[in-house]
Amino acid sequence: MIINKNNDNGSGPWGNGGNQNPWGKRPNSNGTPPDVDQMIRESKDKFKKMMPSGFGGGKGVSLIFLVIIAIWLMSGIYRVNPQEQGVVMRFGEWVRTTPPGLHYHLPSPIEKVLTPDVTRDNRIEIGYRSFGGASTSRRDVPDESKMITGDENNIDIDFIVFWKIADAGAYLFNIQDPPETVKVAAQSVMRDIIGQTKIQTALTDGRQEIQLKAKTMLQDLLNEYQSGVEIRDVQLLSVDPPAEVIDAFNDVQRARQDRDTLINEAEAFRNDIVPRARGEAAQLISEAEAYASEVVNRAKGDADRFNSIFESYKLNPEVTQSRIYLETMEKVFSKVKKIIMDKSASSSGVVPYLPLDQLKQRGDK
Repeated sequence: MIINKNNDNGSGPWGNGGNQNPWGKRPNSNGTPPDVDQMIRESKDKFKKMMPSGFGGGKGVSLIFLVIIAIWLMSGIYRVNPQEQGVVMRFGEWVRTTPPGLHYHLPSPIEKVLTPDVTRDNRIEIGYRSFGGASTSRRDVPDESKMITGDENNIDIDFIVFWKIADAGAYLFNIQDPPETVKVAAQSVMRDIIGQTKIQTALTDGRQEIQLKAKTMLQDLLNEYQSGVEIRDVQLLSVDPPAEVIDAFNDVQRARQDRDTLINEAEAFRNDIVPRARGEAAQLISEAEAYASEVVNRAKGDADRFNSIFESYKLNPEVTQSRIYLETMEKVFSKVKKIIMDKSASSSGVVPYLPLDQLKQRGDK
């Protein structure tokens, strides 16, 4: 390697003399660093030379500064979509919530805005976990599903809580972990309700009431927390006795179903026989009342007839006696067999012939 010492003038990597710095200035002869103020002034001069002639001087710099300020202020315009709410934070503190539309906030870093989706329905599974994308494929979580009923029986309950964001600001800042808070609150409410419900009610006809009561109580509890969460629905997927005793519970259920069947059949028989008996009783009562009315009316008629005859008898006793005699004889002879013989036939000396055997046979017929 050959080094030409004659041409080496001590220049550095910038092509200047070895005693110069990268900005073209020689250090002081005593080795002190260059003047910083002088360097800043030279940098400003170079910047002015780079700008167009119209922007020279203090006015151009001021105009550029105003443009930058205007752009910075315009960056505070923001848009909230229809399914969102705007949450404005000032230095990290929540100051207001804005509805959908165009709004303005102080530019960053003074204020920032978050726009969470408040229309999406969220779901929390309690007592189980679904997997494989199928609702029928699920794994039981005993720590969440095992509960004690009001009559001190164990029961296994799986349910879902559907919820959405109602107030985005309260949702983001009032509670630390909203989904976990909803889950824990739902478990607490469900255990409270089941602890006051008998197992038979929970297994049969009390499910709808449990769902409605759980939804109301859970919403009230989250409102106390000011969580900004709205409970859409609570659905019971399964309410079963523990797997260890499910066979015994099924036997009890079948026995109760048989009992209910017998009760229903007995009630059906009663509903059939009782109305019929009541109808027959009403018919007998009606017939008795009709017979009583008939007898009373006949007696009244006979009494009225007797009174009328008595009045006639007082006016003319002989005529009345003859009339009564003839009417009585008419009634008597109309019901007996009789033979009438004329006196003129006996005075002629001819003995009348009476065919008694024929009359007897005719009477037998």
